[in-house]
Amino acid sequence: MFVAFENFQQFVLHCFFDKIHPMIHFSFQPYTLRLQHVFTVAAASRSSTPLVLTQLTWEGITGYGEASMPPYLGESHATATNFLSKVDLSAFTDPFQIESILQYVDTLAPGNHAAKASVDIALHDLVGKLLGQPWYRIWGLDRAQTPFSCFTIGIDAPEVVRQKVQEATDFRILKVKLGLNNDREMIETIRSATDKPLVADANQGWKDRDHALEMLHWLHERGVTLIEQPMPKERLDDHAWLTERSPIPLIADEAVQRLPDVLRAQGAYHGINIKLMKSTGLREAQQMLLLAQSLGMQVMLGCMTETSCAISAAAQLAPAADWADLDGALLVQNDPFRGAALSDGKIIATDLPGIGCVLDAD
Repeated sequence: MFVAFENFQQFVLHCFFDKIHPMIHFSFQPYTLRLQHVFTVAAASRSSTPLVLTQLTWEGITGYGEASMPPYLGESHATATNFLSKVDLSAFTDPFQIESILQYVDTLAPGNHAAKASVDIALHDLVGKLLGQPWYRIWGLDRAQTPFSCFTIGIDAPEVVRQKVQEATDFRILKVKLGLNNDREMIETIRSATDKPLVADANQGWKDRDHALEMLHWLHERGVTLIEQPMPKERLDDHAWLTERSPIPLIADEAVQRLPDVLRAQGAYHGINIKLMKSTGLREAQQMLLLAQSLGMQVMLGCMTETSCAISAAAQLAPAADWADLDGALLVQNDPFRGAALSDGKIIATDLPGIGCVLDAD
């Protein structure tokens, strides 16, 4: 928060009040994340992702956050900076009022999920640092229970796909983007290079449910263990029809953004993919995970192309999930943070307090 003073007396009074009632200072900065490869999914291709990096500081302690905004989410530098410019935390003098602060942020304007997530992540980082504990411990989770993470291979020419498979030697599971007219070629190219288990993501690319069911059986025969969002998210009945017949689990991704979507997905999918940039951050992501599991649904914890800041935040919740897809920071060139890292095929949270990341000195 930035304050302009009309005179010295006003400045002195402000300093006195701030010393007695410390204020939460908020700042943000646009950033562009460069990808190592052109990233192609069923809907589009891109070589970069717009971000906004955020900071919350209270009594000399700073928490970091991030909004990652791939174009299909409908957010941008302009929308995020416009929204974050409205955030005024002057009414809050205690960062431990997480519920009140994030409810206030959520009511500022509809949508803006990633921008809201950037405040949520920074607040969790700040509070965890004040407590001196990482959030997986605050939540009572066992870091050793973190599931293996996928490495994502975007749609590309066969020679590039084979190169990406070689880059993923440290991962035990590969995630394959499908949804165009070369689905079988993608799978066959990967199978020519590795026999690792695969998961698939059609990104709403299949339009005919009979074709989708045929593809699900074909994928199952080739070692694909689940698929995300095979058909357009609006076609709930078609997904329910597929879920009854599919030999592998169907996971809702674009169809599930926030908490109310979880109930709508029950019966239409076997599980959901929770991403912090869709859920508005860790607070609601945890609520979604608990609700889904109470309904007997499985949970994947996913990501966008993100820095180690958001990935480290998601890694705190990962031990509670059934699957993890947290390779986003490994797909980029200019990560300004260090945090959760790959260990034996898992993206493991650090033991640093908060979300477990630090600014890279370089």
